[in-house]
Amino acid sequence: MGLMDGKVGLIVGVANDRSYAWYIAEALKAQGATLAFTHLPGEKNERRTRRAVESLGLADAWMAPLDAGSDEQLDQVFAQYSQRFDRMDFLVHSIAFAETEWLQFGKFMQTPRKAYLSAIDISAYTLVAMANRAKPMMAKTGGSIICMSYYGAEKVVPGYNVMGVAKAALEASTRYLAAEMGQDRIRVNAISGGYLRTLASSAVQGTDGMGDRNKERAPLRRNVEGADVGNTAVYLLSDLSSGVTGETIYVDCGVNLIGV
Repeated sequence: MGLMDGKVGLIVGVANDRSYAWYIAEALKAQGATLAFTHLPGEKNERRTRRAVESLGLADAWMAPLDAGSDEQLDQVFAQYSQRFDRMDFLVHSIAFAETEWLQFGKFMQTPRKAYLSAIDISAYTLVAMANRAKPMMAKTGGSIICMSYYGAEKVVPGYNVMGVAKAALEASTRYLAAEMGQDRIRVNAISGGYLRTLASSAVQGTDGMGDRNKERAPLRRNVEGADVGNTAVYLLSDLSSGVTGETIYVDCGVNLIGV
C-alpha cells in the first residue's frame, strides 16, 4: 500500500531522466500515484520527455505540450487534463528559465528588462497561473502544490543572478498562494533542492566545481541526490504533511545552514 494510492496529479517540468521532476515522478509512482505530464512544444522535446517518462515504466502516461508563457496554452492543458481526469490531487511545478547570457559572473546589473521579466514570468508567475487553473479541480477534495527553488533565492550565488531574483519571487508567491488557497484545503510549498547536475544548472557559470565544494561543506558530507528531493516531494504531496503549507523545505544535505 502506497502513500499516494488513489491520487492523481500533473507534473510540469520533466525534461529528461536527470531532472528533479523526473525523480519526483519516480518517487510518486513508487507510492502508487497516477501521473500526467506536460512537455515543451516540438517533436524533439516530446520525444525527450516521453523517453524519460517511459523509463519509469509509464508507456501510456497522459502527456500534453505546454508553453507556460502562453495563457492560451495553459488554459488548453488544464482543460484537456480535466476532460481526462475528474480531479487533481497534486501539482508539481518544476520549470524555470533565464537567458544563459545573463547567468555569468558580474553580469547581473546588465540584465536587460526583457530578460529580467522573462525570468520572473516563466520561473515564478507560472506557479500562480497554474495554481489558479488547478484550484477548481483541487477544491473538490483538497490538494497539494509544490514548486522547486534553490538557495540562490536567499543568498547570493555568483552567476545565478536574475534566476536568484526569480526564485525569490517564486518562494514569495508560494507563501501568498498558501494564504489564499488554504480555505479550500489546498496546500502550497516549495522545495529548495541542493545542487544537482542538470541541463538547467549547467547554464550557470561556475557550477562545474559546485558539487565538490558542497560535498566538503555539507553537514552530511555528501551531495544531494535526486531521490532525496523525490522522497520529500512525496511527503509534501501526501497526507503525511496535512498541516504544512507556505514553507520552503531545504533538501541540500544541510549546505544552507553553513555560514562560511
